[in-house]
Amino acid sequence: MNEERPAGTPVLRRMNRAAVLDAVRQCAPEPVRLAELARLTELTRPTVTQAVEDLLAADWLRQHAPQPATVGRPATRFSLNGRAAPVLALDVGPHTVTAGIADLAGAHLAVIRRAVRRRDAQHLLDAVDETAGEALATAGLTAEQISAVTAGTPGIVEATTGRVLFAPSMPGWSEIDLVGHLRAHFRCPVTVENDANLAALAAAHQRTGSGTLLAVQWGERLGAGVVIDGRLHRGAGQAGEIGFIRAAGGLPDAAGDGRGPLERAIGAEAIVELARRRAAAHPGSRLAGATDAAAVFAAAGDDPIAAEVVDQVAAIFAEAIAPVVLVLSPHAIVIGGGIARAGAVLLDAIARHLEDLTLTPPGVELSELAENTVLTGAIQLALDEVWRNTLAAC
Repeated sequence: MNEERPAGTPVLRRMNRAAVLDAVRQCAPEPVRLAELARLTELTRPTVTQAVEDLLAADWLRQHAPQPATVGRPATRFSLNGRAAPVLALDVGPHTVTAGIADLAGAHLAVIRRAVRRRDAQHLLDAVDETAGEALATAGLTAEQISAVTAGTPGIVEATTGRVLFAPSMPGWSEIDLVGHLRAHFRCPVTVENDANLAALAAAHQRTGSGTLLAVQWGERLGAGVVIDGRLHRGAGQAGEIGFIRAAGGLPDAAGDGRGPLERAIGAEAIVELARRRAAAHPGSRLAGATDAAAVFAAAGDDPIAAEVVDQVAAIFAEAIAPVVLVLSPHAIVIGGGIARAGAVLLDAIARHLEDLTLTPPGVELSELAENTVLTGAIQLALDEVWRNTLAAC
């Protein structure tokens, strides 16, 4: 027994530290007392005290001054030291690159958005570096202090390597080794993930309870992520590529830009083009001045021609997505991306058409995160990586 003790004690102390740190994380951002930690972890008060002292020494926790107490001795409280392991998230798109830095508790330290003026791959990579660098400077951090990096990108991403296999909206992007490039700058775990998958994780994180969620990322392109009981469903590797569903009104890929039929039918550009064609036939319509999809949806409230366009878009989407709903029976469909600014006019139309096409129509929602959905999912995935490694190493 005595021979086993020296090996067992460090193991137990690591387990105790992990349990206490996880309990503090569950209570974040509120500070927590030793008594509460003992209750949450079911460890003794002396064991919790020792674990807290270890975590304070390792700079994982912060100690707060006791609050004035009316009865008895005021209790010291503890919270996460968010800056112990900040993470970097990137949302890389054909027109915009966004970089966000969050602390260990998930609080944003910096969010920088930069427009991409040229669509060649090298210029896009330069924009990634510049945006990440500006975010680091804003947060007052160096690359060496970042504990995990997650980048979201359009296209098909190989899950095991993070290599972008196919990204038709970003010419030359599949030839860039984004994982290798980021690892050369950040000495920490780097993950590259499909943007729709990250949007799905963000949407699932905001919801309570388990279930099946279909999160649609809808802008110029269309993609989706499927989350089942909190876990991302990848299938054989390309689950969620709804943009390639053959849809009513979908045009052939005459331009050779790699867009699928559903994207060519109701992507953001297609919605504007549809509105322009209808406006040409109805000169008095507000659609005559529509320059983007948001203007089309805004006009639908009091313009019957615009309302017809929105209904047509909703009908095409519902018809395309109905087989997915029949197979998965999701509890909800959450729409993010630029189209998430559409408002109730689009939701009501989609829900109405799904009623006629499915057995158990799911709720249809617009993501509250809108265009920050991918960045939020990237932050969450990076933090999950940090916590998995941290709790294992405690």
